[in-house]
Amino acid sequence: MRSNSCPKCQGSMAEGYVPHERSNMPGLGRWYRGAAVKGWFGLKLPKTYVEITTSRCQRCGFLESYAKG
Repeated sequence: MRSNSCPKCQGSMAEGYVPHERSNMPGLGRWYRGAAVKGWFGLKLPKTYVEITTSRCQRCGFLESYAKG
């Protein structure tokens, strides 16, 4: 179970996200299982992924990302 406390300073963590832009359209970052495979126009991405959320400490600014699910 994830704590609501910062692992660095024990401050309070606030959940948020870091947008990932692809073709000038913002979206959430994604986590893909396995090694990256290069294709003709960049990476070949599997169809299954988990969206990434990021928590930020309100005291020291530490960021911690999670791929829930």
